Amino acid sequence: MDLLPLRLSPGEDLRRALEAAGADGAFVVSGIGSLRDVRLRFAGAPEATMLPGDFEIISIAGAIAADGAHLHMAVADADGRVLGGHVVYGNLVRTTAEVLLVRVPGWQLSRPFDPATGYPELSVRRAVESP
Repeated sequence: MDLLPLRLSPGEDLRRALEAAGADGAFVVSGIGSLRDVRLRFAGAPEATMLPGDFEIISIAGAIAADGAHLHMAVADADGRVLGGHVVYGNLVRTTAEVLLVRVPGWQLSRPFDPATGYPELSVRRAVESP
């Protein structure tokens, strides 16, 4: 296991930064921080919803592969209301995001299309070692 602690700066796109850091395959196991104008795709919704204002990241988790990521996040607004859903592009860090990735050497993560679900789903395989 290879731990990768990250601190994202104001203005960084949360999803893009996590995908870049974990492109070789990683799991997001912990994260906190703040965002402005959150974008989440709620369960069963075809498109993301933009929530205006400042939000705190309560939790973020997911899996990252070279060909895509599946990330969920819970955020709280200024009144303490909590919402959660799929993390899409466009979630810009407000002050900071502190995230822990776990890379998994020896394993290959990918997201092939799964006809049973209609989505690209996680596939986990042992990496082939070179002789």
